[in-house]
Amino acid sequence: MSNPAMVPSRRGAVIIPAYNEAAIIKRVLAPLSRIAVDGSIELIVVCNGCVDRTAELAREIPGVQVVELQQGFKPAALNIGDDVASVWPRLYLDADAQISADAVIAVLDRVSRGDVLVASPRSAYDSIGSSRIVRGYFRARHRISLHAFAVWQAGAYALSEVGHARFGCFPAVTGDDFFVDSQFHASEKAIVETAMTVRKTPKTAKDLLAVMRRHRRGNVEIMSSAHKSDDRLQDTSLQTALAVASTVRGPLSAADAFVYLTLSLYARSGYRKSVIWERDESSREPDC
Repeated sequence: MSNPAMVPSRRGAVIIPAYNEAAIIKRVLAPLSRIAVDGSIELIVVCNGCVDRTAELAREIPGVQVVELQQGFKPAALNIGDDVASVWPRLYLDADAQISADAVIAVLDRVSRGDVLVASPRSAYDSIGSSRIVRGYFRARHRISLHAFAVWQAGAYALSEVGHARFGCFPAVTGDDFFVDSQFHASEKAIVETAMTVRKTPKTAKDLLAVMRRHRRGNVEIMSSAHKSDDRLQDTSLQTALAVASTVRGPLSAADAFVYLTLSLYARSGYRKSVIWERDESSREPDC
């Protein structure tokens, strides 16, 4: 029989919406299993619209609670995750983001302190195997100081109960992370200095553009919503372009800036042509 004094109190919940993530779901869950089993966190996977083995594979990981929805819609999955979770704060984690147990605890604890309402870990990109164009884009993106305190970059953000109450339910928009980021002023956010989350970059420019068009669609949806008059919701395209230009220090950074701006313009002009949910499958290849 375990000693109650040795059982840690729950630090929060981790909610992972998953849509056909069988190739990678164990990769994100395995590092978090220990702190789920010992009671430090609630670990909830909401499989939405999955037609693969995502739910089956997630259930094989100790400590994971799996919920299945027939509808493939991320905002619905996030809201169901909230209905299932019983503790605060809550960390919402994309299934393609790799995060350590220590980083999860650090981010949840940072929000629990009460002086900020939303927090995110530092993030990094794994570009091994990606094309030169894709690597150049992400090098340029990494240099943009304007994004240094954005909580949408890591694929993981934690909200306090008070912070979540600011908007209630997740709205039916494509980009939940950008929406959440836009609800808070800089003084209400924190980027936690801990082990970085790692996200694999798309392999090709075509794969990258699919992601960029989806993000653009989400931004437009939010900017066109009832929140558009809020001063936290601004189109930062010009600011970003100027920030990218300011990072040029030589031929390589100039080439990277050109790639970044060219792809951004292409995604901006072409996102309306697609009416389907676009995502990059190349970064979801299973580990060897």
